[in-house]
Amino acid sequence: MTKPILHDPIFLSLPSRPATKDDLPLARDLADTLMAHADHCIGLAANMIGASVCILAVMDDAKILVMMNPEIVKHSAKSYHTEEGCLSLAGVREVERYASVTVRYRDEHFKKQRGTVSGITAQAIQHEMDHFAGRLV
Repeated sequence: MTKPILHDPIFLSLPSRPATKDDLPLARDLADTLMAHADHCIGLAANMIGASVCILAVMDDAKILVMMNPEIVKHSAKSYHTEEGCLSLAGVREVERYASVTVRYRDEHFKKQRGTVSGITAQAIQHEMDHFAGRLV
């Protein structure tokens, strides 16, 4: 189900709790909401739809990748500076991102996964994980 995007910086600043199997419907809602905004958004964190839970969804080529409790276990030595916008916040902010990341996570079926991504997908994952810590980027 598509959910409205929150814009409250106080709520968005709250840290997120780990996801459980009970949060699988929330993961589906997050993917549906990203699909509804896919023409102008490449990633969402669950707090952007009102749940302070460690779930993100990102566009990876033409498909949506859902990650529950993602953890970056390795990153490239190379990083870069860029500007990012956020669907929940006005304007853009400068950030530093790794060019590639290896992530351990649970998928939309709560099965353990591990994968390495680079480029805009890696950037989006890092952005959404900032939301878990309450960092407004």
